[in-house]
Amino acid sequence: MPFELVVSQGRIADRSPGAIRGAALATDVLRKITGLTPVIVGTPAPPERDDWTASLPEARETLEALQDTVAAIISRGNKPLIVANTCSASLASLPVAAREHPDAIILWIDAHGDFNTPDTTESGYLGGMVLAAACGLWDSGHGNNLDPQRVVLVGARDIDAAEGKLLEEAGVTVLAPEQTTPKTVLNMIGNDPVWIHIDWDVLEPNFVPAAYAVENGLMPDVLKTILAAIPARQIVGIELAEFEASNDPAANAQALKVLGDVIHPLLTLVREGSSSTAHH
Repeated sequence: MPFELVVSQGRIADRSPGAIRGAALATDVLRKITGLTPVIVGTPAPPERDDWTASLPEARETLEALQDTVAAIISRGNKPLIVANTCSASLASLPVAAREHPDAIILWIDAHGDFNTPDTTESGYLGGMVLAAACGLWDSGHGNNLDPQRVVLVGARDIDAAEGKLLEEAGVTVLAPEQTTPKTVLNMIGNDPVWIHIDWDVLEPNFVPAAYAVENGLMPDVLKTILAAIPARQIVGIELAEFEASNDPAANAQALKVLGDVIHPLLTLVREGSSSTAHH
């Protein structure tokens, strides 16, 4: 099954200036490696320090377009490779993944749980509420059919107390960085299909800049080894989110080099399974 490349360029609760640009830069790297022509969704807009009650309606058009795009890719028998500015883009993609691949394991590779609700969020940030919405703990308006017991948080280490309680009650599996190895991840997915989401803040800070970096993360080579261990035939979708580009071209180039190296095992799969003549 070929992959199709999608990039989110519309503001989806962005609070930092570099995420939309970071998604565009990362997409350029993926395009050069895979030969895929990206489908661009959304129009860039400036960041805002707003609450989810404002950012969610503002993002509706971009989220609906992303959802339609991802659903169309899967309906063609292909696999989405999504580059997102923020994790909030997964409000659109996860319900489609759950509907089309109900037996898939969602590997949510992220420093954060993203399992807050309107009642528990301390920051009001939509990106911190994505998984909880997809799992039906609150209604984002974009779908809530994901089984939380099919979600594995990988590398998570910055989880609010109330959020942690919700994760436990819902049956989400949480692998702290020190528990994250190829063996533990493979044990979690078994022979099931896998949907991979990577927020670059899962890494130790400064390798791939992210707006919400947290210390004591995974080293790039560890994540690369884990991705390489996942059988290609099981991967049904890939999401990459939250690379925070700067105004320093050299720093961006270095970060993109790390980013490309970490996901090289996935891009090898994409290149082998796709062609530049894939439907768009």
